[in-house]
Parts: sequence; structure tokens; C-alpha cells
Amino acid sequence: MTNPTAISHDHPISVDASEIDFMGHVNNAHYLKWVQDAVVAHWQNIAPPQAVAEHLWVALKHEITYRKPAFLDDQVIATVVLEKVHGARAFYETIIRRGEDVLAEVKSSWCCIDAETLRPARLAEDIKRRFFGS
Repeated sequence: MTNPTAISHDHPISVDASEIDFMGHVNNAHYLKWVQDAVVAHWQNIAPPQAVAEHLWVALKHEITYRKPAFLDDQVIATVVLEKVHGARAFYETIIRRGEDVLAEVKSSWCCIDAETLRPARLAEDIKRRFFGS
């Protein structure tokens, strides 16, 4: 269940011809890139610039439920919400939509990495609070 105070981020996606597979719709592998782009954009839009410069994110796990296909020239939105942070791990929910249609639901976990040492890093409490509206 999503934290009701969590700040969501809408990430627009334009479907490109290179993403279309032999069946005439977006190949499932492209959804992973969309999720990565959306989660990183969420981080960059809410975290302070210094935190963005000092931290990187590495995906640990994605669980994708595909609901409907996306097609060439569809205007798609990935809505990202940070559900919780535990240690250096962050747990996200991303809903990918075309209009009112849900195309995919994604649960993912990420590890925060110190950009200099490349070691796992915990986020400061004041940075975490920015994502939860408090």
C-alpha cells in the first residue's frame, strides 16, 4: 500500500519506433528503462541538488505486472511514488498509464550508493522527509 503522504512524480514517456517489437507493440524490456528513467527523475526533482550529486541509485529488483500493451506514438505517463526507505534501500511503486488505462504496475527496490565511494549509503532524515510530504 502506498504511503498517503508520499509525493508522486509524473514522468512523461513518448513511445518511439525503436521500442516496437514484432507484435506491433512496445517490447516488455523497454518498461524497465521507463521505470529506471522515472525513478531517477523522481529523485532528481525532489531531492536537493547536493544530495543528487552525492548519491546514485542501483536497481535491485523489479516486479512488473503487464496489463495492456503500449503502441507507437502513445503518450504514456509513469507515476512514481517512494513507498518506504529502509537503510540504504528504497522501495518504489510505478504505475504506467496511457490516459485512464493502466499499462503496467511495477514494484521495485533500489540501493542508494555514495557517488564517490560506490558503497551503499543511507539517506539523511531531512532528505527522506522531502519524499513523504512532511
